[in-house]
Amino acid sequence: MHEVLLERAAERDLKRLSLTVYDRIVPHLKALSQNPRPTGCKKIAGSRSNWRIRIGDYRVIYEIDDRTKVVTPILAWLRRPANDLNAAKRLVSPALYDALR
Repeated sequence: MHEVLLERAAERDLKRLSLTVYDRIVPHLKALSQNPRPTGCKKIAGSRSNWRIRIGDYRVIYEIDDRTKVVTPILAWLRRPANDLNAAKRLVSPALYDALR
């Protein structure tokens, strides 16, 4: 069993969501404590421990540390067309940006 610890950025992202979307995403984040690599999750290329899950139109990037049994959601966002991701390119690392596309 893993412990789920939210990064500040992920907390901020969750606070910006509508209540219905929030209520849909939070149970998935809690479920990561039981199974940090659920069906459909994807490893982010170029990183050691970052993974991505899809929850409807939303994506959550999180880090798994199996040594300390900690799962850390880093970022949650609404999947948008590629031209909207150009702004995201300036905010995240190249590996995360590639994962968003």
